[in-house]
Amino acid sequence: MKLLDILNAPWAIDPGKLLEIRAIYATHLRGDKIDIAAIEQKLGRPLANEPKGYDIIDGVAVLPIDGVIAKRANLFTQISGGTSSQLIARDLQAALNDPAVHSIILAIDSPGGTVDGTQTLADAVMAARDVKPIVSLASGAMASAAYWIGSAAQAAYIVDGTTGVGSIGVVATHTDISQAEAKNGVKTTEVYAGKYKRVASQYGPLSDAGRQSIQDAVDYTYSLFVSAVATQRGVSEKTVLKDMADGRVFIGQQAIDAGLVDGVSTLDALVAQLNQERANGAQAKPQARAGVAQSQALSASVPTSIGETMPITREQLAAEAPEVLATVMAEGASAERARIQAVEGQLIPGHEALIATLKFDGKSTAGDAAMAVNAAERTVRASQAKAMASDAPQPLAHAAAAAVEASKDKPELSKAELDVKAKAYVKANPSVSYVEAVKHIQATQATQGA
Repeated sequence: MKLLDILNAPWAIDPGKLLEIRAIYATHLRGDKIDIAAIEQKLGRPLANEPKGYDIIDGVAVLPIDGVIAKRANLFTQISGGTSSQLIARDLQAALNDPAVHSIILAIDSPGGTVDGTQTLADAVMAARDVKPIVSLASGAMASAAYWIGSAAQAAYIVDGTTGVGSIGVVATHTDISQAEAKNGVKTTEVYAGKYKRVASQYGPLSDAGRQSIQDAVDYTYSLFVSAVATQRGVSEKTVLKDMADGRVFIGQQAIDAGLVDGVSTLDALVAQLNQERANGAQAKPQARAGVAQSQALSASVPTSIGETMPITREQLAAEAPEVLATVMAEGASAERARIQAVEGQLIPGHEALIATLKFDGKSTAGDAAMAVNAAERTVRASQAKAMASDAPQPLAHAAAAAVEASKDKPELSKAELDVKAKAYVKANPSVSYVEAVKHIQATQATQGA
């Protein structure tokens, strides 16, 4: 594949980093070939960006994923550093086969990279969960393709509150090199068959049909990305689209709140945690998470003579009874998947982050999850009720009815008195009839009596 084909292919990468990569290509396109030896001479040292394997710390393999991710090591990785997804997959498999390794940490600091190769590596990480515990730890950035890969681990953590996570999206570019060729006295004519074969050719401006073909490819790749994150994080695609996959980079606590990662941890603390979980598994915890459940079964004792037992290690079992080892590992993975599904079944909308934590703690059962979610829901509802009560209008204070004198306490007017008053009212108000005056006097008398 040509360098330009790689550049114009879909990328799952932070846009700023893609600009840097395009700048490297622009230098290459101008004919200013990049002299690696000259760069090293100027720096006074080798670039030393060769991919590394993994280190082992207390039985935990730490596999670095640094810089731009590409399917194969290339010019970009040689100059600015980066990682080959094929080499990561190779090192991951080596760690899975290594008897000195009981757990794996993907130590990630990457803005993402090419889509090509990313899905395959993420699938390999998912499959590794059935063999050994595997978690990801982001420091600096775990964006785009790097998140696609890192989210495939059983759990994901960040080292501090400034680490950027997410940038779930896909970008593709089109480069028109016709003007550059014209400047050099070159004109390329393409001869092709197939309606869409060169619909977005780099030897001319991008047509509407070419733009749509690129957009269709980007949209489809984005749907694969969203589906993968939903499966790997154990949430719905609707949740991913709503909370995670708008292309933003979430910083620190934002990433935790959005459900992208499970918490904050240092490398040393995560190594200690994995060792502690392995030790707890050895004490026959029946529902440890995938991988830990396997270690628990492999640390069982076998009888040597009546009344005596001898512990058997994982390495011994692998050497002496590989079929038993395979069975135990499969049973442990199956039990963990069932536990995670049962925990997921207790979800009440609004408590996705809590369920995500319980899924990957390696111990919570469906009953534990139900109790935790119900308690959290009661807290939310109590808070809502309190807020509603504080916002409601206060009741009016009760006032005692005023003492009312019964109209009977004030004697009614006699007919003679009523006649006198009515005539006086008519005299004062010539437009009022005698009958109207009488009614007015009676009404006035009743009101005053009340």
